[in-house]
Amino acid sequence: MRSPRTGERARRHVCWAYDDLESFAVEAERYLLDGLASGAQVWYVTARPDDAVSTHLRRLPAFADALARGAAEVVPLASTYTSGGVVTPAAQIAAYADATAAALAAGHTGLRVVADATELVRTPAQLDAFCRYEHRIDRWMHTRPFRAMCAYDRARLGPAVAELACLHPVANVDEPQFRLFAAPPGEGHAEVAGEVDADNRHLFRTALDRADLHPDDGELVLRAGDLSFLDHRALVTLDEYARRRGATAVLRTSRSAVARLVALLSLSSVRVEVGP
Repeated sequence: MRSPRTGERARRHVCWAYDDLESFAVEAERYLLDGLASGAQVWYVTARPDDAVSTHLRRLPAFADALARGAAEVVPLASTYTSGGVVTPAAQIAAYADATAAALAAGHTGLRVVADATELVRTPAQLDAFCRYEHRIDRWMHTRPFRAMCAYDRARLGPAVAELACLHPVANVDEPQFRLFAAPPGEGHAEVAGEVDADNRHLFRTALDRADLHPDDGELVLRAGDLSFLDHRALVTLDEYARRRGATAVLRTSRSAVARLVALLSLSSVRVEVGP
């Protein structure tokens, strides 16, 4: 299991699938102490405020000091999300917007959260809603001083972890091999990275549906500079997705072969822009 790479993209929105709370505690420590070092208020959000991660964090001098001065909190899941229910993306983003504003008003540089969201994605309805929320808050983070690590228990969720991981810019899992996440403002609607092949193309369709991209001036712009492979059936999926929205999907990539493939397939709702 690898740690997410350093850099702004990694700090913004991370998916962390864990096999045991002890290893997860180490990652939560790194992420939250980095937030404290940057002047942010930090939260660890959990269904069990007495779990092994909370205990580990409270034993850290830096975190204990931050708790004492209000720069850190261990927050019950039920007070942050609708525990046991289905998340409403807009309402949840509004809640974090209020919390971020409060952190700024208190003199912090922003809010950084590690949230064990396993209990929020146990049913199909919960999973679908939370995946939609993941993409929307990823977009929102581009313009707000809010950062988050979304943690999931791999043993309890199984294949559902892949559905969540693919909607983050960075994840510590190898499956799926692609990621679909929000592009920076003014640079497109989304970014797609990694490999979309015969094995994961159905999840690619699901991820697109959950991202619920809305065209501007009849175009859906996808940045694909980090896309290493795109199956021809995935291109057909993208063509169908754009057509249902009355738009043209503009795929920006450095791979000229993609443009040739679109021409061979006669995909009228996909346009490839080849560049560096």
